[in-house]
Amino acid sequence: MGKSLFQKVWEAHTVGTLADGRTQLFIGTHLIHEVTSPQAFGMLRDLGLKVKFPQRTFATIDHIVPTINQDQPADPLAAEMIDAIRKNCDDFGVTYFDLASGKQGVVHVVGPEQGITQPGTTIACGDSHTATHGAFGAIAFGIGTSQVRDVLASQTIALQEMKVRRIEVNGDLGPGVYAKDVILHIIRLLGANGGIGYAYEYAGDVFERMSMEERMTVCNMSIEGGARCGYVNPDAKTIAYLSGRPYVDMSDFNATAARWLSFASDADAVFDDIVKINAAEIEPTVTWGISPDAGIFISENIPDPAKAKTPLEKASIEEALAYMKLDAGTPIKGVKIDVAFIGSCTNGRISDFREVAKYIQGHKVAKGVQAIVVPGSQVVAIQAEQEGLPKIFTDAGFEWRGAGCSMCLAMNPDKLVGDQLCASSSNRNFKGRQGSPTGRTVLMSPVMVAAAAINGYISDARELFELEAAAAVA
Repeated sequence: MGKSLFQKVWEAHTVGTLADGRTQLFIGTHLIHEVTSPQAFGMLRDLGLKVKFPQRTFATIDHIVPTINQDQPADPLAAEMIDAIRKNCDDFGVTYFDLASGKQGVVHVVGPEQGITQPGTTIACGDSHTATHGAFGAIAFGIGTSQVRDVLASQTIALQEMKVRRIEVNGDLGPGVYAKDVILHIIRLLGANGGIGYAYEYAGDVFERMSMEERMTVCNMSIEGGARCGYVNPDAKTIAYLSGRPYVDMSDFNATAARWLSFASDADAVFDDIVKINAAEIEPTVTWGISPDAGIFISENIPDPAKAKTPLEKASIEEALAYMKLDAGTPIKGVKIDVAFIGSCTNGRISDFREVAKYIQGHKVAKGVQAIVVPGSQVVAIQAEQEGLPKIFTDAGFEWRGAGCSMCLAMNPDKLVGDQLCASSSNRNFKGRQGSPTGRTVLMSPVMVAAAAINGYISDARELFELEAAAAVA
């Protein structure tokens, strides 16, 4: 009987079993940022401990970094957090990608582009979207502050082993349907809590055809579906992406690549559950509510609580509609927006900006809409500059910003005001997520965000950019 990648990596990193049945798991790579690490380092100091394997920990700053003037955090607390991570990394010998390095950015963008993220390993970070790194065939976990301390001190954490659900998406995606639509559709089908207790293996020819950056988008939002982690098996695309990256040992790369590929799930691997999805059924997807599983196709209407199947579902829909100020049973298409945001660890990579830039030339952001574009890292920003992408965006009326998390969690000056509605390429649409306790978030792909920014309302990018016609010509 064959094994899944999850089983292989889990077994390879198991140190022992604790009395309560949890596994003591060795963490191959530890990523940290300025939000959860100060308290963890403080605990080490209180205990008189050192970082056990400092060469396995990498740090950057992302959540609190301003995107207009990165050098001058207006918030004293933000400045204090930046000083703290710099001092902690210096004191404990941890590699730190600061603002002057040219390598700073969102931790889940920096890890892959530097080649720190590699197949067949375990990765942990004090951030819920650590599942992003599963795109490379790693099993990657978001952890809490006390677990950050544990990894710093021992390079291990205690975890309960998960079941594995294989999600197969086969067939051809239609024009204007992107990786973001695929994962929003999966979360809609399985629910925000559907993955509790599971690791998700994404498989099928749709994922095989996806680029590495598209796979990162999908794995990134695994946590939004309740899964502990999500991954794609490593393949030739994985190897090609990592070849030559700064932290990849190229001395015997063929042997390294063969070892990485060996972690892929066996053809006869047994899974706890298998879900099959027809790619042709997926349309551009947007959220309408206050949970990532509140997704509908752009062609659909906002749900009506009167049609709910249970009292709990009815109450949930009513709560969401009241907060979002939307009318039941009406089209989602046409809902006015105030802000458009393209960026985050979900969709702040170079391929996202290239794709949007293809379509926005000749268009202008609608009057009254603030549209901001935030690269996921300084490396992405530099590459975009070299390709002339910022000018394409600014000519169309978008603001091009510096690297950071920006208007995702909004632990920086980029925040919604009042009950503004934001078309966002980020990953969460919870109440108050984008910095205002009454701010409203609608999740969608970057191209859909661009369409909303240009029209001034939630739109079908296929219509605005004539994507059906473009696909037919292609």
